[in-house]
Amino acid sequence: MKNTGLLIRTAIIIVITLVAVYLVFGPRRAPNASDFSLQGVKDNLAKNINLGLDLKGGSHLVMRVKTEEYLKRLAENNESAALLAAKEAKDEAGNPLGVTDGSVVAESGNYQVKINLTDASKAAAVIDAVKKKVDFVNWTESTSGNSIIWSLPAQAQGRLKEQATEQALKIIDSRINAFGVKEPTLQRQGAADSGQILLQMPGVENPERVKALVGETSRLELMKIVSPPNPTPVQIYPSKEAALQSIGGKESDSRKVLLYTDRDDSATAANTPPDQKPKQYVVVESPAVVDGSELREAAAIQGKGGGSDYQITFSFKPAGAQKFGDWTGKNIGNYMAVVLNDEVKSAAYIKSQIFDSGEISGRFTKNTADDLALTLKSGALPAGIEYQEERTVGPSLGADSIRSGVAASIGGLIFVILFMLAYYRGSGVNAVIALVLNMLLTLAALIVFGSTLTLPGIAGLILGIGMAVDSNVLIFERIREEMRAGFTVSEAVSMGFDRAFVTIIDTHITTIISSVILYVTGSGPIKGFAVTLILGLLINLFTAVFVSRTIFMWILSRNPKMEKLSI
Repeated sequence: MKNTGLLIRTAIIIVITLVAVYLVFGPRRAPNASDFSLQGVKDNLAKNINLGLDLKGGSHLVMRVKTEEYLKRLAENNESAALLAAKEAKDEAGNPLGVTDGSVVAESGNYQVKINLTDASKAAAVIDAVKKKVDFVNWTESTSGNSIIWSLPAQAQGRLKEQATEQALKIIDSRINAFGVKEPTLQRQGAADSGQILLQMPGVENPERVKALVGETSRLELMKIVSPPNPTPVQIYPSKEAALQSIGGKESDSRKVLLYTDRDDSATAANTPPDQKPKQYVVVESPAVVDGSELREAAAIQGKGGGSDYQITFSFKPAGAQKFGDWTGKNIGNYMAVVLNDEVKSAAYIKSQIFDSGEISGRFTKNTADDLALTLKSGALPAGIEYQEERTVGPSLGADSIRSGVAASIGGLIFVILFMLAYYRGSGVNAVIALVLNMLLTLAALIVFGSTLTLPGIAGLILGIGMAVDSNVLIFERIREEMRAGFTVSEAVSMGFDRAFVTIIDTHITTIISSVILYVTGSGPIKGFAVTLILGLLINLFTAVFVSRTIFMWILSRNPKMEKLSI
């Protein structure tokens, strides 16, 4: 029975060790002869373990969300909406409330919306009408003469800036993950309302494309074009001045002039480079029928002509689809503009009622179409992004870090091995086997969980070696004490493991709890240290107790009446 139990323990150890060796050193494809060379083993190890920015190299970016731009746009939108609501409101007799105009103050630290009246006695009625349609919850309200003023307090500004940063963080995170950057570090930095975000991307070879993708606002709007209905061609103006002239010389809250960039338009020469084509403009109605916030899905597809011509298809959420369907049903025969970042990408006349989908054409390349679909799907950033710091960590620095970390690990391991062999003699070999297996299984666990190995992670690995040694020392010293007390070798080994186990569990649990707190509250490098240390400690319970005891059991099975133990 004892031999059966020992064989099972041995089989478990062998299977786990072989799996770990394959995970750490094995190829992720059909093996060939080169995989078994020293260089092949090194290459496989480098490919199998995810290395962090400090080891692999990559891009380090510190960006800032332009939160003041977000507050300015919020004030401007509230002013437009408040003015429209006030002008549409009527008194009990059905007469207008005498609203003349509005204005916005949008400076750093000072954001105000003002509505001017001809009769100050109508202020309360105007305020009631505005509150029904405009969210001024965080704004303070006051009156001055014939004006109503909404101001944004400093405390509310701080909260809104923090919200804008959080929103940008989530959008950037979705874009980076979909882009395929492996194990990025993305977190807020600095004060809560500073708008700073740290982004680290290990192994990124084209950071400029990622920067363009991260910073792209990609605001999609579907708007009605002011033009005679089909079959008359859509009304296009050769200059912005001509377009403005058609609406009275200036833009208003209800009509805007936008650049028309549809490259399929017959008025432009097919072989003319895009930057040399004459600019064209259209007039659109504002606000938009639906915007990007109503999108459910966006994807890049190859155009009907094939080749390198790509388009973007999109579909709406139920609420947006209903709104779009109602509008298209009432505007059959009119023209609709697909507006992207204040440029009309395409204009189409509405043949029939449309509910849930559409497309953007424009001869995009695959990369630009993929990036555009991704930014549309993830949502528009609340404000623009500016880069405050950009560093490229070269692979040479990563190689130096790896060499230093590996040298420190090997140096510490050799020193520990020599000490254990000198102090515990034959039993020291047992401890050495457990230590080496601990390192191997820790690396395999990092691969299984997809964790990233950083320089602090290597420090956690080294600390794990120290904790593993501590466990062996506790066990061996207990065995020594039992042997001094007169117990046989077999009894001393059994009692030594049993009595040291409680102490080992206590020390490991307290350290694991500390490491979990580090992981929860720490940043990227600290998390790397905590993950490696936690895995090393959990694995040590297997190597220092299960594996080490199995080795002693094998020795005792060969000589059950052993009187002396080399310890």
